[in-house]
Amino acid sequence: MQEIMIDTPLGQMVAVFSEDGLCLLEFADQTQLVRELSAVHAARKGRLHAKADDVAILHDELANYFSGSLKTFRTRLDPIGTLFQQRVWQILRYIPYGKTWTYLQQAQAMGNAKAVRAVAAANGQNKISIIIPCHRVIGSNGKLTGYAGGLSRKQYLIDLENSSIK
Repeated sequence: MQEIMIDTPLGQMVAVFSEDGLCLLEFADQTQLVRELSAVHAARKGRLHAKADDVAILHDELANYFSGSLKTFRTRLDPIGTLFQQRVWQILRYIPYGKTWTYLQQAQAMGNAKAVRAVAAANGQNKISIIIPCHRVIGSNGKLTGYAGGLSRKQYLIDLENSSIK
């Protein structure tokens, strides 16, 4: 498996690409990283390959995102998950830059307000941090909850986006 290491203001991130796009972007110190890498490898069975153009775009976009000048990513994505998870992650990409939604709002956007727990669980399975912005989802009480990269990183990303809105 070809893993690319990327330095960010929040620490090193690991990126893995398939032939179709980015499958994984996670913080290198995340406790579940080994499990997630194994899941990516099993799902793509040898179809993992980082094209130089894809890697360059990701590097540039992350640098621009962290500088506050990028609000929409164009990195090609190849997320790995069930159809339900894919739908949940697609909804995440509709949450506007600099905004937060609750898990309930996300479930309502999917057309099923009762699916809050399933939506939260699917968010937790997102393997493409920042670009599929699960950091934009908070608890119904307005508090930060559930971010594999750690709540301090989640707060940093929310603050970064809020300070970059002009």
